[in-house]
Amino acid sequence: MKSDNVRIGLERAPHRSLFKAMGYTDEELNRPLIGVANPMNAVIPGHVHLNNIAEAVQKGIYLAGGTPAIFGGIGVCDGIAMNHAGMKYSLASREIIADSVEIMATAHAFDGLVLICNCDKIVPGMLMAAARIDIPTVIISGGPMLAGSHPQVKNGDKIDLITVFEGVGAVKSGKMTEEELSLMEDEACPTCGSCAGMFTANSMNCLTEVIGMGLPGNGTIPAVMASRIRLAKQAGMAIMDMVEKNITPSRIMTPEAFANALAVDMALGCSTNTALHLPAIAHEAGVEFDLKQINEISARIPHLCQLSPGGYHRIEDLNRAGGIQAVLGELIKHNLINTDCLTVTGGTVGENAAKARILDPEVIRSVETPYHKEGGLAVLFGNVAPEGCVVKQSAVVDKMLVHEGPARVFDSEDEASKAIMDGLIKKGDVVVVRYEGPKGGPGMREMLTPTSVIAGMGLDADVALITDGRFSGGTRGAAIGHVSPEAMSGGPIAAVREGDIIKINIPEKTIALEVPEEEIKARMADWTPPEPKITKGYMARYARNVESASKGAVVL
Repeated sequence: MKSDNVRIGLERAPHRSLFKAMGYTDEELNRPLIGVANPMNAVIPGHVHLNNIAEAVQKGIYLAGGTPAIFGGIGVCDGIAMNHAGMKYSLASREIIADSVEIMATAHAFDGLVLICNCDKIVPGMLMAAARIDIPTVIISGGPMLAGSHPQVKNGDKIDLITVFEGVGAVKSGKMTEEELSLMEDEACPTCGSCAGMFTANSMNCLTEVIGMGLPGNGTIPAVMASRIRLAKQAGMAIMDMVEKNITPSRIMTPEAFANALAVDMALGCSTNTALHLPAIAHEAGVEFDLKQINEISARIPHLCQLSPGGYHRIEDLNRAGGIQAVLGELIKHNLINTDCLTVTGGTVGENAAKARILDPEVIRSVETPYHKEGGLAVLFGNVAPEGCVVKQSAVVDKMLVHEGPARVFDSEDEASKAIMDGLIKKGDVVVVRYEGPKGGPGMREMLTPTSVIAGMGLDADVALITDGRFSGGTRGAAIGHVSPEAMSGGPIAAVREGDIIKINIPEKTIALEVPEEEIKARMADWTPPEPKITKGYMARYARNVESASKGAVVL
């Protein structure tokens, strides 16, 4: 056992003494030592209840004969960090989370890990750490928030955080009063948990279940349900079985498991941020990952679930309809999933999903009757994005799947947001936001404010937005992010000028700056990179070492 290095033998008497200072008994120190990462805090709605999850995990570990050792972790709430300097730190926090888990697990010689997580960068950060350390690990999420409701919302539809963001645009355009928005903000987020749509946190929690690193139910059981507590106990018990059988992440996170994750990603219509996080996790696992895989898999996997922000259903509806296992079961019927992949249950994907069935055929449609014939994401290539850019095609209205319009160029999200709110963006425009990539931002800020305001003003069916930054999982419309190479690295997006025509063709997977190649080269010959926006501290170091978004924005 790895923990023998801190528990066993004459030379470890000082180590045992330190454990006993915390109240550990000899009996506890004779059991496998399981690290339990608990990033509970009172800043993130998805984390405020995690002490309850951690307590249940500890009970499960004790029930199965192990000794849990709790440690903490950081997290950023993307919604609270949105639209100010704090958002620069969100993606960058993923690397700190991975490094912190690696440090704690290695320094204290844990035999296994249960990693509790819930929100946008915490989930991939912990998966990256699990792949890197490669000791038995189970991921358990805190679960999604329930959706809210409001009598003024049409047809009694549910609301969530994105409804409030889009409400800002509605107020700006006179479609809603500030009093109505105030009432909405009181009701949109009614419980703890990760925000209620198929946004980044829930996307990654669902894909964790598909990859096999989370138990069935991990992605969809709501935070406030007793079954979430039971699942946490089961996670504590499962890790002991994994330690006994030496089931490590490298046996689970295989190329086939990542292909399964992409397949379900396409069926669900997940966040575009999965195109950042899956490559980063694959990098740690030593698995090759090419963005072109997304288009290849999207071409054969239909879009089966119309979830917010691309539809009216929320995660609680997906859970009620059978959850991720039901989606897997439907894809398995058509030989679209590798059923032999090992999971943290000790069984395979096929075995786990064997009894799953669709309980609401409107929430989870069949392969024969999908919402769209192609999957949720598309990667576009062209002279403005030679390494690719990403769009959630399932959340784009039909008329914007092919679009051509003049570029409205902004060198920061703040400039773009102000122009949109001031009514300077017109139907047909292509808003270009650059110098917001991993290096240029630095930190690749999410563009939820400008995209939500565009939607709230009723322009999402007429205006496209492209950026070397990224989007929230809550973004809808022709929002095209992760343009690579980014402007700060001398990518062609730096050559775009006001009024240039940009052609977008999502079905053909192309994006083009309608400027002669010689002119683009001449513009870039005169280009010099701007001064870094941050010159000291963590973000300055991050900017110097981060890779392209097309490679998952990993730090080498």
